[in-house]
Amino acid sequence: MSPQQYEFHLPLSPEELLKSGGVNQYVVQEVLSIRHLPSQLRAFQAAFRAQGPLAMLKHFDTIYSILHHFRSIDPGLKEDTLEFLIKVVSRHSQELPTVLDDATLSVLDRSAHLNALKMNCYALIRLLESFETMTSQTSLMDLGGKGKKGRIKAAHGFDWEEERQPILQLLTQLLQLDIRHLWNHSIIEEEFVSLVTGCCYRLLENPTISHQKNRPTREAITHLLGVALMRYNHMLSATVKIIQMLQHFEHLAPVLVAAVSLWATDYGMKSIVGEIVREIGQKCPQELSRDPLGAKGFAAFLTELAERVPAILMSNMCVLLDHLDGENYMMRNAVLAAMAEMVLQVLNGDQLEEAARDTRDQFLDTLQAHGHDINSFVRSRVLQLFTRIVQQKALPLTRFKAVVALAVGRLADKSVLVCKNAIQLLASFLANNPFSCKLSDTDLAGPLQKEAQKLQEMRAQRRTAAASALLDPEEEWEAMLPELKSTLKQLLKLPQEEEVIPEEIANTETAEEVEGRIHRLLTKASYKQAIILTREARCHFPESKLFSYMDPEESEETRFLNLLGNIFKGPAASTEKGPVGDMGSGQIICKDNPNVVEPEKYRESDELVKQEMLVQYLQDAYNFSQRISEAIGIISKMMYENTTTVVQEVIEFFVMVSQFGVPQALLGVRRMLPLIWSKEPGVREAVLNAYRQLYLNPKGDSARAKAQALIQKLSLLLVDASVGTIQCLEEILCEFVQKDELKPSVTQMLWERATEKVPCSSLERCSSVMLLGMMARGKPEIVGSNLDTLVSIGLNEKFPHDYRLAQQVCHAIANISDRRKPSLGKRHPPFRLPQEHRLFKQLREMVTKGFVHPDPLWIPFKEVAVTLIYQLAEGPEVISAQILQDCAGQALEKLEEKSTTEEDPKETPMLPTFLLMNLLSLAGDVALQQLVHLEQAISGELCRRRVLREEQEHKTKGPKEKNNSSETTMEEELGLVGATADDTEAELIRNICEMELLDGKQVLAAFVPLLLKVCNNPGLYSNPDLSAAASLALGKFCMISATFCDSQLRLLFTMLEKSSLPIVRSNLMVATGDLAIRFPNLIDPWTPHLYARLRDPAWQVRKTAGLVMTHLILKDMVKVKGQVSEMAVLLIDPEPQIAALAKNFFNELSHKGNAIYNLLPDIISRLSDPEGGVEEEPFHTIMKQLLSYITKDKQTESLVEKLCQRFRTARTERQYRDLAYCVSQLPLTERGLRKMLDNFDCFGDKLSDEAIFGAFLLVVGKLRRGAKPEGKAIIDEFEQKLRACHTRGVDAVEELEIGQGAPSATKKQYAVSKHQPLASAASEDDFVTPKPRCPTRRIPNTQQRASKKKPKIVFSSDESSEEDLSAELKDDETPKKTTPIRRASTRGLRS
Repeated sequence: MSPQQYEFHLPLSPEELLKSGGVNQYVVQEVLSIRHLPSQLRAFQAAFRAQGPLAMLKHFDTIYSILHHFRSIDPGLKEDTLEFLIKVVSRHSQELPTVLDDATLSVLDRSAHLNALKMNCYALIRLLESFETMTSQTSLMDLGGKGKKGRIKAAHGFDWEEERQPILQLLTQLLQLDIRHLWNHSIIEEEFVSLVTGCCYRLLENPTISHQKNRPTREAITHLLGVALMRYNHMLSATVKIIQMLQHFEHLAPVLVAAVSLWATDYGMKSIVGEIVREIGQKCPQELSRDPLGAKGFAAFLTELAERVPAILMSNMCVLLDHLDGENYMMRNAVLAAMAEMVLQVLNGDQLEEAARDTRDQFLDTLQAHGHDINSFVRSRVLQLFTRIVQQKALPLTRFKAVVALAVGRLADKSVLVCKNAIQLLASFLANNPFSCKLSDTDLAGPLQKEAQKLQEMRAQRRTAAASALLDPEEEWEAMLPELKSTLKQLLKLPQEEEVIPEEIANTETAEEVEGRIHRLLTKASYKQAIILTREARCHFPESKLFSYMDPEESEETRFLNLLGNIFKGPAASTEKGPVGDMGSGQIICKDNPNVVEPEKYRESDELVKQEMLVQYLQDAYNFSQRISEAIGIISKMMYENTTTVVQEVIEFFVMVSQFGVPQALLGVRRMLPLIWSKEPGVREAVLNAYRQLYLNPKGDSARAKAQALIQKLSLLLVDASVGTIQCLEEILCEFVQKDELKPSVTQMLWERATEKVPCSSLERCSSVMLLGMMARGKPEIVGSNLDTLVSIGLNEKFPHDYRLAQQVCHAIANISDRRKPSLGKRHPPFRLPQEHRLFKQLREMVTKGFVHPDPLWIPFKEVAVTLIYQLAEGPEVISAQILQDCAGQALEKLEEKSTTEEDPKETPMLPTFLLMNLLSLAGDVALQQLVHLEQAISGELCRRRVLREEQEHKTKGPKEKNNSSETTMEEELGLVGATADDTEAELIRNICEMELLDGKQVLAAFVPLLLKVCNNPGLYSNPDLSAAASLALGKFCMISATFCDSQLRLLFTMLEKSSLPIVRSNLMVATGDLAIRFPNLIDPWTPHLYARLRDPAWQVRKTAGLVMTHLILKDMVKVKGQVSEMAVLLIDPEPQIAALAKNFFNELSHKGNAIYNLLPDIISRLSDPEGGVEEEPFHTIMKQLLSYITKDKQTESLVEKLCQRFRTARTERQYRDLAYCVSQLPLTERGLRKMLDNFDCFGDKLSDEAIFGAFLLVVGKLRRGAKPEGKAIIDEFEQKLRACHTRGVDAVEELEIGQGAPSATKKQYAVSKHQPLASAASEDDFVTPKPRCPTRRIPNTQQRASKKKPKIVFSSDESSEEDLSAELKDDETPKKTTPIRRASTRGLRS
């Protein structure tokens, strides 16, 4: 068959070309063998050179055979074929314009060119697809990655990824020709367009198409499809194909967005956006909820499309709104993001039309509504979108209040991600607020009040003016007539030449204009000017009807008054005015109210509007500042969240708030200080960065000015700072100093302020010394090189002494020692100064001189001074003994002076209270520091010397001696030698403490009788400060010796329980806590007395007791039993600090294995005790917190079983309700439900109570939410039992079981056998309600009533008998059992 006689039909599959399908349809005659292909290809090439593109008509079978054997033929042949086909198609595209323009072209020639075009394109596109398929499969199989691809390219010199683009560009060039004329009726067949576009879609399916290196290919595909859309009606097919590809190929969303946006803009095909969006909008939301991959693709497509062409997409938004109510959160996010983009890019600005403004408001309303979406990802996304809107200043000012309120509300969200984004939104509001760079509500309140008052006055004035303008002109005329008559009479008496204020009339003025001027003058009460102007007008306008009319019978005065009356009351005003152009500026007069449009009125109205805007601005700024202040309070509580990212956001927020001058920001900046000790490196670094931004980059023109600003800022942090705050700040400054981030100018300025070279207050001087001491932690030479200067500054001989400054000087000097640097090793001798050093001389002098003066600052200074002496001095006990002797001597001298001045020798001389207090406090400090010196410094020095001695002996030993002592070598290998030596040294120190420190020969022993006398006689020594000092000193003395401690424990605990002073009880609580660590076996029998302080009436004592017990329990220094319920009661303490402390305690305890699980039975029993527990609501609060720590399924199942069985031993309705509430708070699973079914008889008869029934229904509701289909049957069975028992009693359950028949019983029996009850973690006794110890109900904030057995102690200063004043417990009250304490380990806890 000749080429001109057949027609080439584009096949759906290559096999169709082998079959005859119709008359004149082209069929492949023969599939050539592989060995003949090269020669046939060469023949085709020769024919092409001779005949051009039409050569394909005779050689198509060759190309078909190459495609058929593509996988098997040589790569070189493939590449040659591709290169040749590109030439053929290129040549054909060049010749076609001439062919198409030829009007004489015959039908046969047109058919030949059409067949050649289809054959050429078919062959090229199929070859392109074959290469693409082969490359994709190779890349999937290629585990070697880029290396193997590189080797392939190097071997063949052919890279397919670079070859695709020219082919696509060639096809684009071909489609841009007017090739439709080759077809009959100029209608191009759909199969041809599908052939060309189909290869584009297949190329897009390759996941690597989205890579940056394939960008040219993507652009070529986009342009090719764009031509097909524009010229060949490909819209419908493209829409369907894009929807399908978005559903199945995750990587295509950004690629297709780029293509669609290009078609809509460069090719003018905006309608394709509407078609695609309409198809997405018509997708069923329920179907998308079951197709997460498709929903993800659609969401990504819509989001990015909105970013590129928001204006085009906006007209089609209505079809997407149904997805806002769908279940798939990704689609909701996409629609909301599209709305936000439109607000940002299209609906932004003040010049919007009414319709655009309404659309913007609808979008913003929708965004705000979804800020409360059920899905946390949507809520988070909304906050992110609002953050962008605020950052780009696209949020209308009227929306600020609502969106800020939304952000503040989301701070309490359960989702960490939402909280984080809420903080970011608030930070964006701060950074982009339109109000002020300083947002202090206190600073804004004053101007707001002032301007609001001014606005009220302006409105009142305007109302008055408006009221006067509404008066009847006749009434106004009658009101002004008397004054007008008086003025007229005065002017008529004067000749015209004596008039002071002439009123001139311009030549261009008309009579009507002068009439208006006279009216305004009368209105302003300028009567004199009005009369003069009227007189001039009469002369100037003799022809005017108004001014020339005169009644000869009337007097001059009457004529003037009538004329003025006519002008004022209206006849002249009603005269028609001339054109506007003939009048003066602003002179138009209204008939009803001639004053309304005057320039002055315009100005007044403008001023009122401006004032209203100013007040509104100040009000908005004030409201915004208040909202930010409210947010600060909430965000500051999030600073100690477990999530690192949230903590980092909180820190960054407070940095920004500080920069905007919000007063409460300083509290947050201080609150973040303890985070410097965080174990999370990110949190610690965030704190350091925050302080860098806030303090290390101060504003100033010079280095000195910057240093001064930095010091001023840091000093503000030290105002009223606690010890913990100071330690945290010290750690931060130490870090900065070690990294050389603090410039030398800062240190220099601090020294200048400390030495008073720069004028400053005493507090500023003190803070400078404090900061120098903190910096000395990082670089001790800062203080060490200026030690004499520092001594001269704070420890000088001036009187009165500045003890606050002296105390800070001591702290600064203490930082030069190596006590905090164990890394220096044991071989280095400790840093000590000789006893004769000036420092110790000055310290001794200041302590002894200040001893006899009642200065409250002397006691804290003295404590620091004694500590410094023991830390730095050689032989500190000598110096401290001298100080004690000097102070005791001064006290005796005072006593002798009193005795000599007493008139009655029989009266006992009295020592001033403050002297006795100072003496006991000093003795206590020396006692404690002597103990620390022995335990740490002396013990450490003995160990250091022993190690050096052993090393020296080891060096001097000969090799034979080393080999001979095998036993010694074995002991050394086992580490017994060092351990024995350590024990020997520890025993030596213990003997010194026990035998020597408090015997009669030592200085400290002399103070023991005096101390005991003061403590034993609170009636005689009733001064609160003295009692506090004595109790603290007694605790420090007890730390020295176990023997002394044992003998005074009864006195200590008596004071702890019965002292009327909270400060004494707090001090002793701390002291007994230290004693529990040092002598655990002695304190163990007294543990209940420690727990008793947790219900002390004074909140300070409860707080101290909570801190002490937290440390003791978490360090396993006291036994933890049911008494820990006292800690649980602190969870509902009215003081927030104490409640937070208790919560932190249980958080830490929950990390110690199964500790809380093991304690829960005792806690529940004690707290639900009707005689000694807590009220019902507080019980719920406590148990909700404690049960939240039960997360393991086995623990839950065991607790459910025990709690159910506890219903049988409970005695009251209240206990039943408490147990039911506890069950409802557990995280139950199906196995836990089976446990409840197994023990249903235990609580079934209690279900008639509504509260108990409601609690179990709550359990059912929780189980249903996460239940699997197979588990719903058992939940339904349980609910039926519950309802039956509630309505008809236990007998109804038996009837229900009989009605259900045997299968249910069998099922139940199987469940019991399958799920055996776990071993009880606590015995049955754990659930028995203990007998109450006191008859009254325990309330955390009330005074505990004393036991009847205990004697009533009265602290009275009027009684003198030592026997009556004794505050000790009697023998029958002293614990006799001294069970040694066993430190519990986590391994001993029951699982």
